[in-house]
Amino acid sequence: MPTPSSSPSQKHSESTIGLFFALAAFTFWGLCPIYFKAVSAVPALEVLSHRILWSVLLLAALISVARQWPLTLGILRDRKKLKLLLVSAILIAINWLTFIWAVSNERILDTSLGYFINPLVNVLLGMVFLQERLNRGQTLALLLGLAAVCYQIMVMGSIPLVALILACSFGFYGLVRKKVSVASVPGLAIETLLLLPLCLGYLGYLALNQQSNFSGQTPDTALLLALAGVVTTLPLVWFNSAATRLPLSTIGFIQYLGPSIAFMLAVFLYDEPFNREKLIVFALIWMALVVFSLDAWQQQRRRNL
Repeated sequence: MPTPSSSPSQKHSESTIGLFFALAAFTFWGLCPIYFKAVSAVPALEVLSHRILWSVLLLAALISVARQWPLTLGILRDRKKLKLLLVSAILIAINWLTFIWAVSNERILDTSLGYFINPLVNVLLGMVFLQERLNRGQTLALLLGLAAVCYQIMVMGSIPLVALILACSFGFYGLVRKKVSVASVPGLAIETLLLLPLCLGYLGYLALNQQSNFSGQTPDTALLLALAGVVTTLPLVWFNSAATRLPLSTIGFIQYLGPSIAFMLAVFLYDEPFNREKLIVFALIWMALVVFSLDAWQQQRRRNL
C-alpha cells in the first residue's frame, strides 16, 4: 500500500518546527532595539546604508545556496515587477530609517506602538484598496485604534508620528508586495539592490570626507555595522520557514510578540517615560487588538468547520 504523503505525526512535527521559527523571528525583531541602541552614535542614514549594503551581500549568498538565481534574474527582467519592487524598496527604506532614528532618539515606545497599530492599518488598506468588507469586529477594532490616535492628539497634544509612519509604511509595503507576488528572499534582495547605488554613493561621500563611522571609529563599531545584514536577513529567513509551516492566523497571534518585547525593553531597560496618558493610548490599542484577534480566531474556526 502507498504511504501517505504526510502522516499526522509529520504534520505535528512540521507545526512544531514552524512555531519555533515564528517565535525566534518575532523575538529577534522584538530585541532589535538592543542592536540599534549599540550603534546609536552613528547617524541613522549611515546605519541604514550599511543595513542595505550588508543585506545585499548576505542575501546574494542565500540565493546562491538556495539556487534561486534563475528566479531572481527572471524578476529583474520583468519591468512591471521591477517598478513595483522599486516602490516597495522606498517604503521599506522609510520604515527602516524611521525605526533606526526612533531607537537612537529614545522613542522605542513609539516603535512598539507603530507595530501594534500595523495589523489595524492592514485591515484599513484592505478595505480601501482591495475592496475587502469589514465585519463588526474589525470595524470596532479600527474605531478603538482611531480613538487611541485621537486621544494622543487631543490630550497629549502630539501626533504619534513615528508610530503612524512605521505602521503605514509597513502596511503599504505589504500591499505592494502582495501585488507584485514574489518570493521573500529574492524580493528583498532586489529591493536592497535597487537602493544600493544611493547607499554606496552616500558611504563613499562619508569616506572621502573622513566622516565614515565604519573606517574612522573603533573596530567594534565597524563590526556592529557589518552585522546589520544579519540583523535584517536572519529573522526574515526564520519567518519564511514559519510561514510555510503554520496557518496565517497562528502567525497573526505570534506577531504581537515583537512589539511586546520592544515595549518591555523601552519601559524596563531603557527607562523611557511612560505616564498615564501613554498607558491609555496603549490600552486602547491593546483592546483593539484583542477584538481584532478574537474576530480572526472566530473566522478561522468557521472556515475549519
